[in-house]
Amino acid sequence: MYQVAVDAMGGDFAPQAVVHGVIEALNAWKDLHVFLVGVPEQIRPHLPRKMPSNLSLVPASQIIGMNDPPIEALRTKTDSSIRRAFELLRQGQVQAVVSAGNSGAVLAHALFLLGRLSGVSRPAIATVLPTIKHHAVLIDSGANVDCKPQHLVQFATMGAVFSEQVLGFKHPRVGLLSIGEEGGKGNTLVKRTHKLLSEGPLNYVGNIEGRDIYKGEVEVIVCDGFVGNVCLKLSEGLAEALMSMLAQEVLSQRLAKLGFMLAQRALRKFKQRIDWRERGGAPLLGIEGVVIISHGRSDARAIKNALGTAKEFIKLDLVNKLKEALQDT
Repeated sequence: MYQVAVDAMGGDFAPQAVVHGVIEALNAWKDLHVFLVGVPEQIRPHLPRKMPSNLSLVPASQIIGMNDPPIEALRTKTDSSIRRAFELLRQGQVQAVVSAGNSGAVLAHALFLLGRLSGVSRPAIATVLPTIKHHAVLIDSGANVDCKPQHLVQFATMGAVFSEQVLGFKHPRVGLLSIGEEGGKGNTLVKRTHKLLSEGPLNYVGNIEGRDIYKGEVEVIVCDGFVGNVCLKLSEGLAEALMSMLAQEVLSQRLAKLGFMLAQRALRKFKQRIDWRERGGAPLLGIEGVVIISHGRSDARAIKNALGTAKEFIKLDLVNKLKEALQDT
């Protein structure tokens, strides 16, 4: 049985979307037990009349808002849904935590209650992106806005392990995101990181530019969390804009409508391929436990898929695989 704690109060559409996503996941996977953590009075109206046997409600009286300063929330909101979820993981009652709430607060609680893996200075968020050839992982996509070269080297190591264990690539190619392919291009952080990666054991292919991210020439894309988060949000916005512009063009022309009808199956697959909700969330790597950070805009479908992702990482024993790889560096 896979046991996962879910922050019911996190996200723009919580608790309704979270509860509905959890119920969908429980209906899909009978080997899953969810501990739904949050304010009972706000959760119960969204639960089915008959409580599933593989669902437990864990009360928490406080909610950490999206705008709450993470460290202050950690210090003052000691009965928050995020904190109670992480306490379940620390105590061994669950194997993973899923939250669509304040990502800074999730990171702060993960560090405080679980701690870092040996050899990791900074945990990082690993986001899976679609490319022309295959999937690739972008790391870090938002956990660390200010980094040192050794941090990016650790991100590269964790990203390579993730690529091997989750995406199935042997000796994944690692690229460092920069403003030019030449080794001398980039800011001081990129130049120093390039030197360290060039001298290290990873399959490092050098700098890559932003336009190369979706070409599929590398399996691991390394950058600091500021750059990574900008890339991620830009990609999400572009994907949504492309679908909207396509719809506008289709509606404005008769022949385009006919073409759209003929290509509906391909377009549905394309939309599914670029939809961030398909994985539901991204893992926070480098923490002593499986932690899935979901998008703040997560709907029920995204929450369901986040639970599927959590199951996948528990089954893969990803945390211990990371430990082994980091010991060898």
